[in-house]
Amino acid sequence: MITDHIPTWFTYPKLRAIAFHTHRWIGLTAGILLCIAGVTGSILVFWHEIDQVMLVWRFGQVIPIGEALSVTAIAKTVKAAYTGKGLTLSSLSFPDRANQPYMASFLDAADRYIEVFVNPYTGKIMGDRQWETSWIGRVYDLHYKLLAGDTGLLIMGIVALFTLILSLTGIVLWPGWRKLVMGFKIKWDGHIKRVNFDLHKVAGIVTAIFLALISFTGFAWNVPQARVEAGIYALTFTRKPADPVSKLIPGKSSLPIADLMQRANAAVPNAKTTYISFANKPEAPFLVAKKQAQEVGKYGNTRIYLDQFTGAVIQLQNGVKPSRAEAILNQFTLLHFGTFGGLSTKILYVFIGLAPVILFVTGFVMWWHRKRVFKNSEHPKSNPKNGMRSL
Repeated sequence: MITDHIPTWFTYPKLRAIAFHTHRWIGLTAGILLCIAGVTGSILVFWHEIDQVMLVWRFGQVIPIGEALSVTAIAKTVKAAYTGKGLTLSSLSFPDRANQPYMASFLDAADRYIEVFVNPYTGKIMGDRQWETSWIGRVYDLHYKLLAGDTGLLIMGIVALFTLILSLTGIVLWPGWRKLVMGFKIKWDGHIKRVNFDLHKVAGIVTAIFLALISFTGFAWNVPQARVEAGIYALTFTRKPADPVSKLIPGKSSLPIADLMQRANAAVPNAKTTYISFANKPEAPFLVAKKQAQEVGKYGNTRIYLDQFTGAVIQLQNGVKPSRAEAILNQFTLLHFGTFGGLSTKILYVFIGLAPVILFVTGFVMWWHRKRVFKNSEHPKSNPKNGMRSL
């Protein structure tokens, strides 16, 4: 006899009972915050594309004219305009396309970021904005910290952990383990309560693995106390490299940007520079981020740390030939934002980000119905038939 029943320990009554109560109460407790994280996450999937449109609307379009200016010239321009305002140049992001500006990031005394946009061909400063008060900065802060600083950072980290538990318990509770076809069937002509349940089970199982990966990476970032990164290095038997440090040479200044860039290009030739981070402390290295042809993601994962005084390569993280631990850690951003498969997975992640809203609403409806049924069962006299039986 052929059956679609899947024998599995997921069908054990005790396990399902524990999973059910855990799933229900975590969902009711953290559901609203999970919805906030999901909706803002859907926006952040395409934030670079949306932000480019907003920047063009606000500051105008870059028109390619001749050769682009050198990185040294761009850095000199923004330093001259902003360093006197008590700001420190932190990094310089390179344009993705010929019609996009450089973006210089400055830090003020309160560690807030001021982003300055510069025409690569004329050196003209097109405008600036404070990241934290920009539209995308607010969305990002809501997603990442709930607009509540370090407290919000921890709260959203816990929400991420709860989401991971919800995903795993949801997989355990999925009806498809007993009968596969029922796990994916939505009975649209059934009672509204049945349709509600079917929507919950199907939306849940389709998005569960993705939500588990997204929540795990979010938890690792928001709760460093969990030492997820250290655990990955340990489990993969990979030695974690020491933090790169420049060796201070008394009386010697940092090398010019052009020299440092030349050494970075020699270390990893034929790779696109995505951004550089400046050494603003004597012990800090000069960082050049690159993206090689085989890499995916906006910034790539190749990082070259140079001694700011000698130009020596202190540490090289090759995005194409990473260590075992780096190979896993490099996937975190791709898995969290859905950029690992290009446009198709980014579109998929928009819908995955909206799934928590569907799951919370349908889950709340199921809980409310169960609550009403339980309440009525406690008051049998409210039912005329039960009242007659009690006579």
